Amino acid sequence: MTWNIRPNRPEDAMQLADIYLSVRRKTFTWVDPGKFHREDFAAHTNGEVVSVCEAPNGKIAGFISIWAADDFIHMLYILPELQGRGAGTALLQSLPGWPQHTYRLKCLVNNRHAKAFYLAHGFQVTGRGASTEGDYEELSLAPASAE
Repeated sequence: MTWNIRPNRPEDAMQLADIYLSVRRKTFTWVDPGKFHREDFAAHTNGEVVSVCEAPNGKIAGFISIWAADDFIHMLYILPELQGRGAGTALLQSLPGWPQHTYRLKCLVNNRHAKAFYLAHGFQVTGRGASTEGDYEELSLAPASAE
């Protein structure tokens, strides 16, 4: 499938908030779902660069948000029914300098599918920590070597 990656627009806000809320509730089963709210999306992406992934029919499949100053991937969320079809890969590949640039992220240890996804895309575990949603691993992209 061919994905269209574009900047976030104001009219995307509610749909992205719905994706963020529904995917978190479905994925983070170890966290009380009452702790997740639609308003979290605006608060958690404040000051970040958000890119949207659209299917050829215009349906929003998901998004990525980065804290550009630190090359930190804060969020990458894809609708469950569209996972495994390349949307997440397209979002990663849309990042400036990918894959020569070093990006980092935190991935909850219990989120095994996400960790497998990132490891398959060249990320390596470079640290560990704890958050209110559980233990996490810091993952860093090892830049592809020029051969």
